[in-house]
Amino acid sequence: MSIEMIPVSTVSGDDAAAVRRKAFVDAAREAFLANGYAGTTMSSIAGKVGGSKTTLWTYFPSKEALFEAVVDDIVQYYGAALQVELPAEEAVLPVLRRFCLVLITTLTSDPLLALYQLVVGEARRFPHLAETFYDRGPRRGKARLAVWVAEKMARGELRRGDPLQAVYHLAGLCQSGLYQFTLLNLPEARRADSARLAAEIDAALDTFYRAWGPES
Repeated sequence: MSIEMIPVSTVSGDDAAAVRRKAFVDAAREAFLANGYAGTTMSSIAGKVGGSKTTLWTYFPSKEALFEAVVDDIVQYYGAALQVELPAEEAVLPVLRRFCLVLITTLTSDPLLALYQLVVGEARRFPHLAETFYDRGPRRGKARLAVWVAEKMARGELRRGDPLQAVYHLAGLCQSGLYQFTLLNLPEARRADSARLAAEIDAALDTFYRAWGPES
């Protein structure tokens, strides 16, 4: 994830500010992922982009604010699961199969995987980083899916219960195999293919539907 530098002198006004802000976010992303949160300083980011630390502070008043911007940037570009259509009129399993496929593909993409590993590695020393990451990514995605699940429960297509709990169960089932292997860089992840992923998702959905399928 190298930084593409755009001379700020070639643009002006709001465009120049947007270019400079993006440059800071790009530089911060590389620094955080390479050096960790504690090992990254505002001075080093300002120096990499060019300009003073005071300039950086006009965009981001703290390192935490800059980290939040990095998380938002990665989620915006790679958080595809947050954008999956969830039509209430479509049957339960096809929608969830599509959602889970996009979810696992997204979670195992290099940028999100690296971000997750960074957050986990720093969570004990900087718990607010974990809160920031969870609020801006997983919590939003789960809350969005829970609204759809609640509608399906109201229609009698899923067993009535706590929609968010059902989503937690589904996420746990989907992340029990390939995702864990990829997260830990185990050999099983390198041997995985689309057929293996599809089989894992089908197995997860089968278990989920046994628990949350409509009551007979």
